[in-house]
Amino acid sequence: MHNRVGRTLLTLSAVLALLMCVPATTAAADTIQTGNTVCSMYVNSTGFGAYCTSGNAYLGDGTPPPTWRERLNGRPFVPCRNFPIPDGIHLPQAPEGKKWVLRVTITDYDLNTYNGGNKAHLERAYVPVNAEEEAQCPEPDYMDQFWMKFKSTYPTPALVVKPTFTPRVNVPAFFSLTKESSEQYKNTGELSGYYDPQHNLTMRGMVVEMKVDPGDGTRPFTCLMGTTPADDPDGYDETQDPFHQMNTCKHKYLRSSASQPDSMYTVKLTITWEVSYWIGRDSGGWHSIGKATVTAVQRLPVQEAQAIGG
Repeated sequence: MHNRVGRTLLTLSAVLALLMCVPATTAAADTIQTGNTVCSMYVNSTGFGAYCTSGNAYLGDGTPPPTWRERLNGRPFVPCRNFPIPDGIHLPQAPEGKKWVLRVTITDYDLNTYNGGNKAHLERAYVPVNAEEEAQCPEPDYMDQFWMKFKSTYPTPALVVKPTFTPRVNVPAFFSLTKESSEQYKNTGELSGYYDPQHNLTMRGMVVEMKVDPGDGTRPFTCLMGTTPADDPDGYDETQDPFHQMNTCKHKYLRSSASQPDSMYTVKLTITWEVSYWIGRDSGGWHSIGKATVTAVQRLPVQEAQAIGG
């Protein structure tokens, strides 16, 4: 599978009882080259990460960086490496005697350059291998300098409900996620820092949309996320009552949850993460790779009450 320009993708102190978080199946990948580094990044419903090649060496004294051939010092270059299948990728049963691996291959490289050359890129493929086929991509220690990988999973969703922990009948309830559970960062460090030690790769996942099925038989509603100011992460104005809020991520329950199992409604969330990357001091800012979704279920008690309490 060639991912040089492929883009089909993607970034909660629990108030209520979290029951489960189930991954969806969306996934995508993209490959970039910057400085002395080529990275193949991926995102799916479980998390995001990258496989990078050419290492993180840095020379700050003006010395020309060594070429790949010089770094090999006469040893053979092994262009491929096998990795475990990333979480969130579901494949059929492998043929008997084989197992699935993610094989990442450096292609179109030039050993006489410090970064593999302008045409160097990574190709990814999920392949079933036996022991002999797996050994086609050995991993000698000296090749470690050409590879780096990292991954990050999404935090457990934590739903926040305002103005009270337990919504009241006929009073709008406003839904959001905690800041800690709606964004995730991962930094590989100085991957491409020969001439700029700050020129590194950072990936970010942020929740950009949340679809809420309130569990009372009414239609689900969709909320845009990640658009409120940093000092007002849930978009709820504490100086105003629930009936005079600008926030539109809300639902009004018309009946209490007394008749429901455990006296709580089952609220279903479909959370959309968008994953982006930033290269060092790139003035272009964050570049989106794509999106992925996860689903979660939480239980929510709703009470009859005439007044709004804490």
